[in-house]
Amino acid sequence: MDFDQLLIRFFGTDDLDTLDPDQLVGGVERLRLQFGLEKDSGRRFALWCLLYMLGAAPDLKAFDDEEDREAARDFMDAADREMEEGEEQ
Repeated sequence: MDFDQLLIRFFGTDDLDTLDPDQLVGGVERLRLQFGLEKDSGRRFALWCLLYMLGAAPDLKAFDDEEDREAARDFMDAADREMEEGEEQ
């Protein structure tokens, strides 16, 4: 799944800075709903990653498979490192 396409699908734009708070909440709600309905593990993981970046990801228990939970932990660590490095510059 392409990041920009996900943003457009759930938020109607690829620029979240243009959204008012209600639009952002609505997009997150749609995203969380789709995460709950999604059966494909790869797509489900992509949706979870976007939710994580928005500060709205469900707990790792939402993944049935331990490998998926471990991949999510790895993503969280990598994203957090990236954000910390960006703050240092």
